[in-house]
Amino acid sequence: MGGFSVIWAGQVVSLVGNSVLRFAFVIEAWSAGERATAVTLLSLCALLPQVLLSPVAGALIDRSSKRTALQLADGGGLVVVAALCAVHFAGGGLQAWQVYPAVALLGVSAAFQFPAMASAVPMLVRGDQLQRANGMLASAKSTAEVGGPALGGLLVALSGVGVVLVVDVASFALALVTIRVVRFAGDARKTGAATGRKRILRDAVAGLRHLFRQPSLRDLMLTFCVVNLVMVFGFAAVQPMVLARTGNDAAALAAVNTAIGVGGVAGGLLMATWGGPRDRGRGMMLGIIGMCLTSQVAMALADGVVGWCAAIFAGALLMPVINGAMHSLVQTKVEPEWHGRVFGAVMFLSQLSVPIATGVSGPLADTVFEPQASAGTGLFAVLGPVLGDGPGSGMAAMLLIAGLLGIAVALWGLARRSVRDIDVLLPDVKPDKGEKE
Repeated sequence: MGGFSVIWAGQVVSLVGNSVLRFAFVIEAWSAGERATAVTLLSLCALLPQVLLSPVAGALIDRSSKRTALQLADGGGLVVVAALCAVHFAGGGLQAWQVYPAVALLGVSAAFQFPAMASAVPMLVRGDQLQRANGMLASAKSTAEVGGPALGGLLVALSGVGVVLVVDVASFALALVTIRVVRFAGDARKTGAATGRKRILRDAVAGLRHLFRQPSLRDLMLTFCVVNLVMVFGFAAVQPMVLARTGNDAAALAAVNTAIGVGGVAGGLLMATWGGPRDRGRGMMLGIIGMCLTSQVAMALADGVVGWCAAIFAGALLMPVINGAMHSLVQTKVEPEWHGRVFGAVMFLSQLSVPIATGVSGPLADTVFEPQASAGTGLFAVLGPVLGDGPGSGMAAMLLIAGLLGIAVALWGLARRSVRDIDVLLPDVKPDKGEKE
């Protein structure tokens, strides 16, 4: 895994750099007086391009070499941040109208990042190392989520946004160097492919169709889509619930957020050491049940920062195991020439639920669950003795309901042979010539 480890190290640095920059932008937006609306808009500017463009990105990735696709993703980010850096130092600072489009362009680059990296992994490691490699990628993301805000807060406090921009430029440059020096086995640009806009859009749709062509992959993705929807609905209430139940204690929220990141890092390292479940269908469904029981049901029932941190840590630890197993299934069960399009489709389907669930969660908490909790009406005629009637109890109910629904969906997956026995029912594809075996 030497070549993969080199690229992984570059991606860790790049992801931390991006996390630092996002945190700095959040601080700037909040300080400008626009408050929550500005922060939410920043998140949407980053997320929506990733969601909407990922199928098209996957189609373009399948037309190029994986090295080129990764270089375009990191190179695009480098150009955007370098332009921001130049504007900042030339104009004495950045304006909001300059930041939001730049964040959206960084989201476009990120739309290429996941399908390109996921498609490249089989060229960098042997088949029996796929789950380990995917676990390492998950730990890279969690490392950025832990280290980025801490480093970002320090750099902004000591030297301002300008230094943060320079650091992010350097992180992108390092990631590009690591991609350049590593050999990709069997990597080549596809020749003879049409490049018209209509053909690219057809290929993007074809990725979704290819994913749903196999009953096992179709049922697995449907399970993941529904689980993501209900879990994001619950997770959207975690931070406001903690603040409401602790009287706006920022330290308590920081502890919970740190537990999430540390759990993700630990889960990625666990996958890298262990290699993941042999029976991936059952392993993923049992992992989802464990994640729902800990980070949602136990989180809702816990009383205090220690209980919340323990519950959310356990759930975050399981997430890289689940995602690593799912990614390795696609890498081994889908033909390599389809990897870009299928991973683009996976990203589209898995992330589509995030803005939907997040958009619904807040209004329901404010207008339905919290008022019912304080009045002891509706669901709280039953849940009141368990969850209480103080601030945050309504959001705890949302977490509890989301966890129970997620468990029900995972049990449905275990009951479906197409999901439970996917490793047996769906044969591994033969690797391309030169690909790692």
